Amino acid sequence: MAIGVSDELLGTFVPIVVYWLYSGLYIALDGLERLDGYRLHSREEAAAKNVVSRGTVVRGVLVQQAFQVAVSLTLFAVIGDESGTGQKQPPALVIVLQFIAAMIIMDTWQYFMHRYMHINKFLYKHIHSKHHTLVVPYSFGALYNHPLEGLILDTIGGALSFLLSCMTPRTSIFFFSFATIKTVDDHCGLWLPGNILHVLFNNNSAYHDIHHQLYGNKYNFSQPFFVIWDKILGTYMPYSIEHRKVGGIESRPVKLKLAEEAKTD
Repeated sequence: MAIGVSDELLGTFVPIVVYWLYSGLYIALDGLERLDGYRLHSREEAAAKNVVSRGTVVRGVLVQQAFQVAVSLTLFAVIGDESGTGQKQPPALVIVLQFIAAMIIMDTWQYFMHRYMHINKFLYKHIHSKHHTLVVPYSFGALYNHPLEGLILDTIGGALSFLLSCMTPRTSIFFFSFATIKTVDDHCGLWLPGNILHVLFNNNSAYHDIHHQLYGNKYNFSQPFFVIWDKILGTYMPYSIEHRKVGGIESRPVKLKLAEEAKTD
């Protein structure tokens, strides 16, 4: 079957462009020293804890995106309309419901797959630990994964969200672009005032930063939208945003904060 030259191709490549453009915005912000007070980790901590170079991260992300393109084009080729007229967009309310359904489907798939990759020692050591070499996350490292993890969590998760929500290729352009923005934002390493995504979602950069630390390795598995599965299944680690004595801010687990306060009493 022929692949459409409009919505299908845009649904494949626009989210990739959005990934690098939105990451680029955070790279530009990262260069502003006056924003250091909003960093969840200091520059020195990032340099000391992250054991992989940024060049390696870029190459790793490009490999994963190449897999995504291959799967996306194959999927659209299989389900594509041979007439070339494209699918008619449903009413706005239906599109909203499809968006919500796709978000829930993606969250459900990624929560359980992500959690299993932490529980299974073999999968964590040989696959998922690659993502956790970024102890201090940053924007364009959001999709830095082992290729197999990228295929299972992101690519298959995205395909299931698209198919089961019954959205059209045109709707998928907006859904996957939004999911991309959300994922990059969750890994940006900044807690900026006025960030609308932090207002709308409890799953944010501070929440995800907890997961990347050693004490949060078995908590906060949800991604990229909600935290409902963590709360239902007892893997949610409450946190607070605290000011460091040396400057800047950090996300601190409530239990850890209470333990430290008890020691000083």
